[in-house]
Amino acid sequence: MRTVRALRSRRDLRPSDRRVTDDGATGDNVTRDQPRDTSGEADRRFGSARRGRGRHHHEARSIRLDNVTHAYGLGRGTSARRLGTRGAGGSGDPDDAELDAEHRSALCSLRDLSLQVDAGESVALLGPSGCGKTTLLRLVAGLERPLAGTVSLGPELVAGRSGRSAAWVPPESRRVGMVFQDWALFPHLTVERNVGYGLRRSKHTAGHVAGALELVGLSGLADRMPSTLSGGQQQRVALARALAPRPGVLLLDEPFSNLDSSLREDVRSEVRRLLIELGMTTVFVTHDQDEAFVVGDRVGVMSEGRLVQIGTPDSLYRHPANAFVANFVGTASWLPARVSNGCAHTVLGRLPLHRAAAPARSTGQRRAAPSTGAVEVMVRPEQLRLAPAHRGPGCAADIELVEFYGHDSMVVVNLEGTRLRVRCGPDPAVRRGDAVAVEFIGTEVVAFPTSGHGSRGADEAVPARTERRISAAPAAHQQHPVDSLTAQHR
Repeated sequence: MRTVRALRSRRDLRPSDRRVTDDGATGDNVTRDQPRDTSGEADRRFGSARRGRGRHHHEARSIRLDNVTHAYGLGRGTSARRLGTRGAGGSGDPDDAELDAEHRSALCSLRDLSLQVDAGESVALLGPSGCGKTTLLRLVAGLERPLAGTVSLGPELVAGRSGRSAAWVPPESRRVGMVFQDWALFPHLTVERNVGYGLRRSKHTAGHVAGALELVGLSGLADRMPSTLSGGQQQRVALARALAPRPGVLLLDEPFSNLDSSLREDVRSEVRRLLIELGMTTVFVTHDQDEAFVVGDRVGVMSEGRLVQIGTPDSLYRHPANAFVANFVGTASWLPARVSNGCAHTVLGRLPLHRAAAPARSTGQRRAAPSTGAVEVMVRPEQLRLAPAHRGPGCAADIELVEFYGHDSMVVVNLEGTRLRVRCGPDPAVRRGDAVAVEFIGTEVVAFPTSGHGSRGADEAVPARTERRISAAPAAHQQHPVDSLTAQHR
């Protein structure tokens, strides 16, 4: 295929070959409107970004997904219309009757999902296993094709339909770097050759590799083999390989999941510092709330293929769009209550309600603030305080469990049959079985209509949906992920 393309002149290139040059190269640094950089100017600009002299990376690109639907294992004959996705009407196909609402939902790993990431912004995607987080990354990288909707990088449409024309830019031409969950290092290659894998061979290649290793603090390990490195070092090698081609977008798929807890905190802080210095557009996928809040300028919460809510970590934690978000982005206790005159009447007394609705930008949904009737009130552990049992009638509770974490402790109490979690200092001075009083010390609470989904015990987990995949076999057009994202002309 490359031989055929090399014989065609530039004016004869098809739209799908928009980044193929006269010599057949499809490298990340070659664009239709920009000549190759042979002067070393890219190295100087990249070094400036490395030293933190700019707000964002000189090639940072925005990401936009509009009404994207994706399904695994479907044949080419399956249409968006048959799955009932946006932008398609009824088909008249008698087989469509068999695809009822529940079946259509089970087929789709992503459904009508929209997301906007600005250039230089870091967005963390949070959600349970199987909610579609990794699928979203693979769509941006070009390792999957959307069934419906469009994907754009900067001003360029890279996947989907615009009017009557269909666009598809292959992974190696999207200038996207990706760090995989298992890092995907080549065990038979040195650190230097791993980082340089796929880079176009030129007099600047060694400089690109050395610069990437310097960024991640591994300058002295270029000749080492991956098997001789620690887990944190291997993770940084994978990050350096993703940064070496100077991508416009960086995707990280749970890169810290294989590290132990103490090392994970150190590495994620280093990565966050590096991303801030580079100002690179980043999408980070995790199921760990702490990681999402540390790495992301904004955090999006996904559930069953949909983006439920996206906002700053503070807004998600304090004003969740629904009970699922409230449970997933932090510890929440739930109290039955009745609303009147802007207050929730609970066993803890009258609690002021937060009246403003919290929008979920991707879905257009809003959390309706109930004005009257029965509700469930969300209380965070830091909004409660323990006091001696004689301090207040009606608030007497028994301590069921004390969880010690070093920097603080979590105390589980039983208040008239309702379990509440109370955050205390590192020395709570209480024991299991003690009688205490519980006081509310917060400023306001968030309430949701009573439906049973918010009320859950202190030690119950949020249910995770297992994504249903019709077939595990990859589509014919897919390549190995590492080869696809690093297939620059060598």
